[in-house]
Amino acid sequence: MNVNLLIDAIVRQTTVLIAQLATASGARAPLAHTANRVFMELVRELRAQGLGTKVIADMFGVSLRTYHNTVRRLSEGNTVQGQTLWEAVLAHVMDHGTVLRGDVLARFSSDDDALVRSVLKDLVGSGVLFQTGRGSQVAYRYARADEIAAAREASGEPLIGLSWVTIYRDGPVTVDELRAAIPQGDVSQLEQALTALLRDRRIERCEIGGTAHYSAQRCMIPVGAEEGWEAAVFDHYQALVTAITTKLRLKGRSSAHNEAIGGSTYSCDVWDGHPLRDEVLGFLTECRARGADLVRRVDAYNESNARDPKSALRVYAYVGQTVITEGDELEDG
Repeated sequence: MNVNLLIDAIVRQTTVLIAQLATASGARAPLAHTANRVFMELVRELRAQGLGTKVIADMFGVSLRTYHNTVRRLSEGNTVQGQTLWEAVLAHVMDHGTVLRGDVLARFSSDDDALVRSVLKDLVGSGVLFQTGRGSQVAYRYARADEIAAAREASGEPLIGLSWVTIYRDGPVTVDELRAAIPQGDVSQLEQALTALLRDRRIERCEIGGTAHYSAQRCMIPVGAEEGWEAAVFDHYQALVTAITTKLRLKGRSSAHNEAIGGSTYSCDVWDGHPLRDEVLGFLTECRARGADLVRRVDAYNESNARDPKSALRVYAYVGQTVITEGDELEDG
């Protein structure tokens, strides 16, 4: 098995997805932090697999010193030690109320100028900071609680959907664990999302070891919903990745649940007048209908029957479909 070839192909497809998301609906999402975040997340996952720093450095093809320097640089800004650049810039603006962009760049002169500008743009784009003025008079100020709430209401509250999906997948989780899973959300944002989810009874709260934990018995993003589409995309992608990584962990062994773990891909060529055209095109609709009916029946049974925690299983199933017109090409580079 050529692992490097497979990794390169997956990275290519992932970059296509990121590029599509970054430019969706005419948006131009800031990406300056993306490469650094990918590196740090990959390092974290490799550590979780039990690998040491020397092995990880070798896998990246760098010396141990270079590896340590890179991790240290990405873990905190050069100007303010002990904080990421994102956190340090936000704290600086909060401390000063309203501050000119030139003053921010001067304060963080030890950090890359383009990176500082990207952080400011990211903070404005996420609704944490407000930007006013033009040219040399561009200024930033921290958004008040009521302004943040209004901005979230206008945006459809994407953080609520992402939180709901994450809690359902990983729960029970704490606020800190939820923040680690959703890096863009600060504590106050996540707490407001949790309040909304608790109010709608989409999640449950319990105390474990004196700490609040949150869980969800189900998560459903309606087909075609405009609000929460971010959560729906994340849910699809996470289900796909979870299925693949779980299969890889089996290391070639047979599934413990009669091949209930894995995936299959099918492709068909049809045309106008083809006797199976409608059946092929309706495959996704049929699967959705069967899945929705199955979930309803399972939920109905679970509501009136006690759960057996010793043998309980959570099963994820993902179905995706696309149609390529003759002459078009898949986004594979």
